[in-house]
Amino acid sequence: MQDRASHLSGRVKRYAQVGKAMGGLALGGSGERARKLKEALGGLKGPLMKVAQILATIPEALPEEYAAELRQLQSNAPRMGWPFVKRRMAGELGPDWREKFARFEPEAAHAASLGQVHRAITHDGQELAVKLQYPGMDSVVEADLRQLKLIFRLFKAYDGAIDPSDIHAELAERLHEELDYVREAANMRLYAAMLAGEAGVRAPEALPELSTSRLLTMSWLDGRPLLDLTDAPQEMRDQVAVNMFRAWYVPFYRYGVIHGDPHLGNYKVRQDGRINLLDFGCIRVFRPGFVQGVLDLYRAVESGDRDLAVHAYRAWGFQDPTPELIATLNRWASFLFAPLLEDRPRLIQETGSPGAAGYDVISKVREELGRLGGVRPPREFVLMDRAAIGLGSVFLHLRAQVNWHRLFHSLIGDFSPEALEKRQAAALWAAGVAPAKK
Repeated sequence: MQDRASHLSGRVKRYAQVGKAMGGLALGGSGERARKLKEALGGLKGPLMKVAQILATIPEALPEEYAAELRQLQSNAPRMGWPFVKRRMAGELGPDWREKFARFEPEAAHAASLGQVHRAITHDGQELAVKLQYPGMDSVVEADLRQLKLIFRLFKAYDGAIDPSDIHAELAERLHEELDYVREAANMRLYAAMLAGEAGVRAPEALPELSTSRLLTMSWLDGRPLLDLTDAPQEMRDQVAVNMFRAWYVPFYRYGVIHGDPHLGNYKVRQDGRINLLDFGCIRVFRPGFVQGVLDLYRAVESGDRDLAVHAYRAWGFQDPTPELIATLNRWASFLFAPLLEDRPRLIQETGSPGAAGYDVISKVREELGRLGGVRPPREFVLMDRAAIGLGSVFLHLRAQVNWHRLFHSLIGDFSPEALEKRQAAALWAAGVAPAKK
């Protein structure tokens, strides 16, 4: 009873903390308000902190003073203390856990929404990243998902353009999967196999003998934050953008798998421009028909083929789209696919200030969707859209000038859903990852 009461008390304090921060944004200078908001959100775990991470990733989604503070949540959230770490490690690896490492850093190197990472070294000299999940995260995530459902209900009542019911269901399933570090280790093996031929991308390797369902030990990969490259030579920024593009879309178009969490804390850049891809908790496996639908929509936008667009949206799970709805959704699709349609090096966005054009398109699409009675985005659409927006924001930060058209076509030239299905089944079976739901 005492544990349940403490969990309830903790949740009440967490939500009161955020409410107080949000209510106090009108007080003090903008820099001070931003700092207080970061402190409030930094104490959170789970979905609510992830919302802040996403907002901080996209240029101009927030005033710069807010974005600058919230970006620190990617890798600088408040750490848990050494007494806590020792108890948690003993609970996962036994009372003699320290003997399993030659060295274990008491201070966390990174802290994020569901756990924190410590550096360690094995007895044979291998450098490790040890990710330790915070205690009671199952109940924390459940509480946050209930809070998120309430927010979505209010959102739907206020703005009928989008019915977020399936968005919540998708986020709930993915977040529950993120709590299982055995599954994340399997995802890591899957990505190592899918990206084996990609010289520009590296993924860590899990150590099963030092891992549990709440503790994940993996090889340490050195790299610097992407935002450190904003003043790097153009050639370097372009190469990093190409590596990022291939890290996300080689798995998608060849295996029907996508990394659904492209915020700035989930990758680091090596000195030679290669990237380290990190955090494999939020992985989405798609039906081959969904991937085919993405390509069909691209070709429909390219050729103006309305019937093919209808076929694509139905393949995604949009039910009986009307001509008016198709026309509205195509405005958003045309904006997303625009860089892929021009066979020339270009910025990912060439009109307006970074991010502004996208928000203008979104606002007009939302207004039209509301007039048409709203739309319920299918579950599979959620992480695909999130990945596209998140990666677009990365390319905006880098000011990369790349021939996106040729890069894209190099991945889809020999696409067939039958070949994808065979590759996907073999890769998932070998890694021990559950297949996509039919």
